[in-house]
Amino acid sequence: MIRDEWTIEAGDAGTRIDKFLNGRLPDLSRTHIQELIKSGAVTVNGQSVKPNYKVAANDFLVMERPEPEPLDVRPENIPLDILYEDEEIIVVNKPRGMVVHPAPGHLSGTLVNALLAHCRDLSGINGVLRPGIVHRIDKDTSGVLVCAKTDRAHRALAEQIKAKVTHRIYKAIAHGVFEHDQGTIDAPIGRDEYDRKKMAVTRKNAKEAITHFFVEERFKNYTYVTCRLETGRTHQIRVHLAYIGHPVAGDPKYGPRKTLDIDGQALHAAELGFSHPATGEWMIFRAPLPEDMARLLEQLRNER
Repeated sequence: MIRDEWTIEAGDAGTRIDKFLNGRLPDLSRTHIQELIKSGAVTVNGQSVKPNYKVAANDFLVMERPEPEPLDVRPENIPLDILYEDEEIIVVNKPRGMVVHPAPGHLSGTLVNALLAHCRDLSGINGVLRPGIVHRIDKDTSGVLVCAKTDRAHRALAEQIKAKVTHRIYKAIAHGVFEHDQGTIDAPIGRDEYDRKKMAVTRKNAKEAITHFFVEERFKNYTYVTCRLETGRTHQIRVHLAYIGHPVAGDPKYGPRKTLDIDGQALHAAELGFSHPATGEWMIFRAPLPEDMARLLEQLRNER
């Protein structure tokens, strides 16, 4: 049984309980949360409530729900672009279009399926659906990703990410012409309160998010930029660049419809650096720009 507890803060008072819980548990749909509330799995100060109950300051919420049913995630013989591998870790260059880990209804064709066929053993910390996955990059973002083969490696890498000591560099083609050669976007990111499938710059239920950008090339209507992540929030670069008026080209979620000819956002995880979880050695891995982004850059250069 999974048990979650919350004490309502003054800033959340007056919010419907189903909306509040959906904000805290974005992996659960609002409909499913409403069903849990109706079943009595959610209590407020020890009492059952209805989905439209509005929480009050200092309310004590408890949700108890069964563990998810185990799913059969099978190894699949999918080619991998391996940058490095040893007994503790494997570093890959993920292609654009590949999902990192399975989810209900999407259990094949993912990086995890490919890793299970190649490695056999992966860290079990994240459970059957996400074995070995310490961090992730979006389906339509390409680039460097490290996965853990052992629980020891998983814990060590996760701690480095939490402590903000990893080195993460991305390359992006963004809409518009940047005015400044470099800058820092320091704006908290949380779930978009109007569209739960999106993230947004917001003060409500948000976490610190910091992105540093450096202009590489300017074109007529686009800019090629390098981004260095100081934090690693969901969709961070995509949200931050859209926030300053320069969404990533090809981004179907945060950008305009009219954009460059690319299948997914023009965003690439170019460099990843960390201390090896067993030896402590500092390591940096680089993945070359994918062909589609390189082709777009040549087109933009020729149009100048």
